[in-house]
Amino acid sequence: MAILTLNAGSSSLKFSLFRRSGSALHCTVRGAIRDLDGTPRFEAFRADGQSVEDGPLETANHEQAIGFLLQWLKQHRPELRLDAAGHRIVHGGSGFSVPVVLDDSVLETLRTFVPLAPLHMPHNLAAIEALRGMAPKLPQVACFDTAFHRTLPEVEQRYALPAEWYRRGVRHYGFHGLSYEYIASVMPQHLGDAAKGRVIVAHLGHGASLCAMIERRSVATTMGFTPLDGIPMATRPGALDPGIVPWMMREAGLSVAEVDDLLNHRSGLLGLSGISGDVRTLLADARPEAAGAIDYFIHHTARALGSLAAAMGGLDALVFTAGIGEHAATVREHICRQAAWLGIRLDAAANRANHIRISTADSPVSAWVIPTDEERIIATHTARLIEAQHA
Repeated sequence: MAILTLNAGSSSLKFSLFRRSGSALHCTVRGAIRDLDGTPRFEAFRADGQSVEDGPLETANHEQAIGFLLQWLKQHRPELRLDAAGHRIVHGGSGFSVPVVLDDSVLETLRTFVPLAPLHMPHNLAAIEALRGMAPKLPQVACFDTAFHRTLPEVEQRYALPAEWYRRGVRHYGFHGLSYEYIASVMPQHLGDAAKGRVIVAHLGHGASLCAMIERRSVATTMGFTPLDGIPMATRPGALDPGIVPWMMREAGLSVAEVDDLLNHRSGLLGLSGISGDVRTLLADARPEAAGAIDYFIHHTARALGSLAAAMGGLDALVFTAGIGEHAATVREHICRQAAWLGIRLDAAANRANHIRISTADSPVSAWVIPTDEERIIATHTARLIEAQHA
């Protein structure tokens, strides 16, 4: 018996397969079909990271990718029977605060959220529809990236706009919730009692955000109405004076589509450097434009740390996660040093060695590196809902 998790992006399909053993879930294989908009490639790994397969693939869209994946799993994991599939859904709007089993009514509602996340939702929904067509009896579950932040107080949810816009759904949603939920679930194992206190989790990857937690619940976060807000990212600018957009449209004649493209695909670290949005590439590049982009990212991340600490009235712990947070020791070091005023004392050797704790033993505010696992959260929710249906 097994749970399949799917995370459909604009040009990729990430997956994991979890074997169920009683109440336990064991990841047996995970991977992705990448570059669906170019030259697709399939890669699969065992839970220990050992490569199972890596090579080119002849697929043209998400539907074909899912068809290939189902056949591949049947061939390579024939002993496992799929119980259900769980999906990462970027936007749950104001109506979905917990994962739900997908049916026609839920799908109809999710389609109305496409304008809220036009770069993500169409692909999330395409994966659901494709799997429904190929395995119509297979239960599917939607797990929402916004749900974790439904605990935000109203002062964090509201924008200073007339009330009618709040009623129409213009509010601070926050994202990366599945990652934050996983980190919150494992913090007690690492942080001990500090997990109950004032913690900031920095999800730093291609998309990047920070979340302030008290009692492991979201009380403030940097992303807002869309995933464009907050700190700079690979190709997104982060916080931006809203007056810039109408100025661009009025003075430069940009259309709505051109503004969308600029803010989603050509800004952030890529726009600043003119080289790449990938931190690994920028760290390896000696040009001043690359260093300048990294410095900008560090400065604005450290600045956001101060803002979230102010919202909580202090800070007890800082947790780094996601691609940059888990692997870029240099970036972590500079963020921690700029946040030393908050009470973070970095253990440079532990940081370079990628230890779980990267602050000194006597640091007033502890700092940690905890790998995220959104897929496990999705699989856990999916298994729970399916079991409840059969209870």
